[in-house]
Amino acid sequence: MEGQSICNKAAIFFMISFRQLCLITVSLPLCALLICFITAYIFQQDDIHETHCRVYNVIPSISAITGISPQRYLWRICIAFHIGPRVVIASVYRSYYRQLLSLSKHATDAKAIRLLDVCFWLNVVEIAALCGVTYISNRENYPIHEKIFILFMFGSLSYMLATIKVFKLLRPNMTETEKTSYLFKKCLFILSICCTVGLLIFFLKHRLLCHEMAFSWFSLCEYCIASANMAFHVTVVLDFPTENLLVKRDLPLVNVNADNEIVHLKEN
Repeated sequence: MEGQSICNKAAIFFMISFRQLCLITVSLPLCALLICFITAYIFQQDDIHETHCRVYNVIPSISAITGISPQRYLWRICIAFHIGPRVVIASVYRSYYRQLLSLSKHATDAKAIRLLDVCFWLNVVEIAALCGVTYISNRENYPIHEKIFILFMFGSLSYMLATIKVFKLLRPNMTETEKTSYLFKKCLFILSICCTVGLLIFFLKHRLLCHEMAFSWFSLCEYCIASANMAFHVTVVLDFPTENLLVKRDLPLVNVNADNEIVHLKEN
């Protein structure tokens, strides 16, 4: 047994808890956002509160606190490290859902297969749009930044809705943990929709009517949307509580005899 254990360990080059990977991934933008907000609010108030209307404002937007220097460098570095694991997590979810689909009564349902693919690609769109709004700031190119932000909102909300539908479709009989994950996903999606409506209303009030505090309410809705988005992605720890991400080399089937000699087993 000891020899067999050594052989198995030798084939694994890297292993990390999937739960831990997901928590680290979401902590990068969260911590960066907090640091950018605190430092910008303390040291650069004039820069982050500047708007075209010149009205009173107390809460800066995410674009404002991550678009000034030196905060933008921290934000861009953290997003760079955030993107890679996000793609991995999206791919794992796709494979996981495909496995569930193959075992369900919808295994040959074309609509279910399409919904699964749509869910994955909406996640990719959200990730790509996040890159866009990060590396093309509103100070550098506002028209492009605005359009990419709209794309991010569309990708994010659509992905949430598609995920909820896939989750319900492939888990007709949920465990308590799965019910908790499903409930969190639904609540966070509803919160995101409500905040998006508020964001649009206050944006129009700010841009068209220049109401005082309208931009602050817009920014508050933006922070709520960002928080709900990150929390939605954190629910992966409920879906994969004990799984590990491995980098390993495939070995032939072997066993170890009483003399600790490796014996190759024939595959049937």
